[in-house]
Amino acid sequence: MQPPLPEAAGRRRRFAEEARSERPDLATLCLLVGAEADPRLDEAGLDAAEIELDRLAGLLPYGTTGPHNWVAALSSLLGERCGFHGTPDCYQRLESSLLHEVLRRRRGLPILLSVVWMEVARRAGAPVYGLALPGHFVVGFGDPEHPVMADPFAGGRLLTGPDAELLVVGTTGAPLEPSMLTPAGPLDIVLRILNNIRAWAAARPEHTDVALWAVDLSLLLPSHPARLRYDRAQLLVQRGDFLAGAAEMDAFADVVSAAEPATAEAIRRKAHSARSMLN
Repeated sequence: MQPPLPEAAGRRRRFAEEARSERPDLATLCLLVGAEADPRLDEAGLDAAEIELDRLAGLLPYGTTGPHNWVAALSSLLGERCGFHGTPDCYQRLESSLLHEVLRRRRGLPILLSVVWMEVARRAGAPVYGLALPGHFVVGFGDPEHPVMADPFAGGRLLTGPDAELLVVGTTGAPLEPSMLTPAGPLDIVLRILNNIRAWAAARPEHTDVALWAVDLSLLLPSHPARLRYDRAQLLVQRGDFLAGAAEMDAFADVVSAAEPATAEAIRRKAHSARSMLN
């Protein structure tokens, strides 16, 4: 397996540094994800995306106050005037998970459209945050204990409590829990975006390269599921790097052996099988 090119290694260092900073910048992290997907996104392209977010924020009415007024202002600007919203085919496109492409196409997954809303609103001084409802990300304004919610995927439709309940029930079959309305932090949002990218690639076996870089970026976050190490090992084997994949399987087995000895033994057998593919 070839190591990342110098430019890619530099982007990943920057991503890791931003993720570990005292106040991680959501837009920067999302744009660096985009640069991983599209190496043509250079420093000028990153700056252009930030400038576009600044420009959009400058179009909001001056002196807006109150969560309902913020929703109305952002819905008017982003949803109506600028045409940011989602469509069913957004779920079939990798670009729907890349912030610079969402800013260009004005289409994206709920979470990326919510990132646009949050970053534009934040620049304008709005009390905004993301709400990671199961299966459908939305934004909240005002007091997190009593959020005023909007759905950027629907162009900024105002959501009542029952509306949010229907979204959750429709996705999970389970009722809305209060914990689901806890504001999501930047790193949680980025991990969810990377999980979406991995899910997109998993349905397309020809794109194991995309799945691998999404796992690699996830592993650079300060907090991530331990199983990602095993997922990375499986991807390496799938891509034909049997020795590296087997080595990572063995390393993961060592980590879980104390708590789950049977699981560790099964993983070691898979590592042995991976090495045997070289014969």
